[in-house]
Amino acid sequence: MVWRRVRIGCTGLSVALIMGAYAASCQTPDRHLLYLLRVASAGEIQSAPPKYVGPGSCSASACHGSIRPRSATKVLQNEYSTWIASDKHAHGYKALTEPLGQRIGAILKLPQPAEKSQRCLICHAVSVAPAEQAREFDVAEGVSCESCHGPASLWLGPHIQPTAKHSEMVEKFHLYDNKDLVKRTEKCLTCHLGAPGMSVDHELIAAGHPDLTFELDSFTAVEPPHWVEKNPDGSASADPLFGVKAWAVGQAVELQQSMMRLSRRAKSGPWPEFSEMDCMTCHHALTGPGSWRQQAGFEGHRPGDPPYNISRYVLFKHFAAEVDPRLNDQLAAETARVSALVTGMSADRAAVEATANHAAELAGRMIAGIRDASYDAARTQRLLHSIAADADTIALHGERTAEQATMTVDALYIAEAKANGPTPATRQAIDGLFQLVNNPSAYNGPQFAAQLKKVGSTLR
Repeated sequence: MVWRRVRIGCTGLSVALIMGAYAASCQTPDRHLLYLLRVASAGEIQSAPPKYVGPGSCSASACHGSIRPRSATKVLQNEYSTWIASDKHAHGYKALTEPLGQRIGAILKLPQPAEKSQRCLICHAVSVAPAEQAREFDVAEGVSCESCHGPASLWLGPHIQPTAKHSEMVEKFHLYDNKDLVKRTEKCLTCHLGAPGMSVDHELIAAGHPDLTFELDSFTAVEPPHWVEKNPDGSASADPLFGVKAWAVGQAVELQQSMMRLSRRAKSGPWPEFSEMDCMTCHHALTGPGSWRQQAGFEGHRPGDPPYNISRYVLFKHFAAEVDPRLNDQLAAETARVSALVTGMSADRAAVEATANHAAELAGRMIAGIRDASYDAARTQRLLHSIAADADTIALHGERTAEQATMTVDALYIAEAKANGPTPATRQAIDGLFQLVNNPSAYNGPQFAAQLKKVGSTLR
């Protein structure tokens, strides 16, 4: 599925803020908050193990539950309200109780219903052992604050102090550093790509779970954001091209993490793991004279071998080649070796594991250069032109690569339009790309290539 954008050392003051927050939300301070007030002043909080407290601890109107965003404070203070009203993450648990979730659980013969199975809950809710909970909270609240920001028991009190610094909350109190785009992407990908013990595999997809796709800037836009991007000095960022940086860093980290996932799967579990391959190579009509795949041929592999899903590199290489050409050449060669091994369904699992690990290491070396690169309108325009010029190759790599291309040109165009003004013809042509990836089973490579070339013809 391609996601489309829609246009506590407690001081007296911090004690008052905590108590006032709960008074504003008509709640009585619970034992957990009273504990925070006590241990913070005693200096015990840093040595305590971090625990989860649930989203209710953030929901007061004086904290993050304001109806309207506020401009006089460091944060908008309506983050909880945005999440509960507009963010699909809040409905993560509910999805398990609906017909599709129940059907998937039945097909997999889970020993418990999907909404009680840890295999599902690990990504669809904050589901942790009682020993990791500072107080009871409802798992039905879904993917909430601590799914992304980490267990809050240690930083909940200190982070509201007027002198609180983000770096201190991260280093001392285990707040997850989502300001760092690399770490932000890694956190998203634990569920949107997979991590040890968290995996959407071919079995789960066959049971009805959507395949996993991700692009950081596009997925951020549809979340929607409940934060303001900040400059290193803490001021609000007004950079119209921030989305280009988010796209580039997200692509580099996703490539690295996807290779690490492949390595884990090659090491243990069913092999070959077909979710690593281009799904629509097999899941489309195979009869009739009009197959564009058959007409294109099967260069580099036998007919019937499902190609490795190389979508996480095909778009990224256009930027990587500009940032570090020599390292990108190595990455291209290693990625090609990975693709050949997986596409050929190699029985040498150790070779797949080693090659994927090396590709992950190369992608990891690329990340710092991508994060620290300069991002301007000229570079964004060059990138858009380069991608459009590669339309035939991109389209031939299949529907998953076409999805990435669609989200990528959308992200880059929106950023460039913020800097230089919109181009209606380009916007219309990109809308046409979305239509062509709306039904993955009906994907047509030549049609997508022609539309991407049309995008290129409208660019500045």
